[in-house]
Amino acid sequence: MDFERFVFYVFAAILVFAAGRVITCRNPVHAALHLVLAFFTCAGLWLLLEAEFLAITLVLVYVGAVMVLFLFVVMMLDINLSPLREGFVKYLPVGFTVALLIFAEMFMVLGVKNFGADVVAIPERHGADYSNTRELGSVLYTDYVYPFEIDSVILLVAIIAAIALTMRKRPQTKAQNPVDQVAVKRADRVRLVEMEAEKKQ
Repeated sequence: MDFERFVFYVFAAILVFAAGRVITCRNPVHAALHLVLAFFTCAGLWLLLEAEFLAITLVLVYVGAVMVLFLFVVMMLDINLSPLREGFVKYLPVGFTVALLIFAEMFMVLGVKNFGADVVAIPERHGADYSNTRELGSVLYTDYVYPFEIDSVILLVAIIAAIALTMRKRPQTKAQNPVDQVAVKRADRVRLVEMEAEKKQ
């Protein structure tokens, strides 16, 4: 086993572990952090496949923007975790059955018979002058221009929704008004009260 294949298996194991923790963590913040780990590991796999532009885009867009936004929204929502933990054991058999069906379907489609080395040819290595950014851009803005635009609109709606959720007024939210703090006077905060001196008995 060469070093490149060893790194691939290590990254793949970390990616599977992080993806599993995303759907099994009861804390949404921990799940989001494991999703960040999964994105970083997937970016490493893209680098092994000589797709440097996709790896950098995955880190900058998903980790640097989308995941930070997701963490920000999760922390601002003050999600009550007690209802999320109820019924976990009750629905565990159903979830386990669905997971087995998904794995069976993936194995039937992505098995060795369909994606083996004897079926799919190993791609040739490109030269130093090859630019996967140019190839990706030519495909993205010609064949997939409409899905790209729809994805951009969805991300814009998500950003607006996150801002709206953050700026909403809640009864338990406490905020300070800097204008009132600057314009305060001594008479508004301090009140002198005259009291009779107490005599010792």
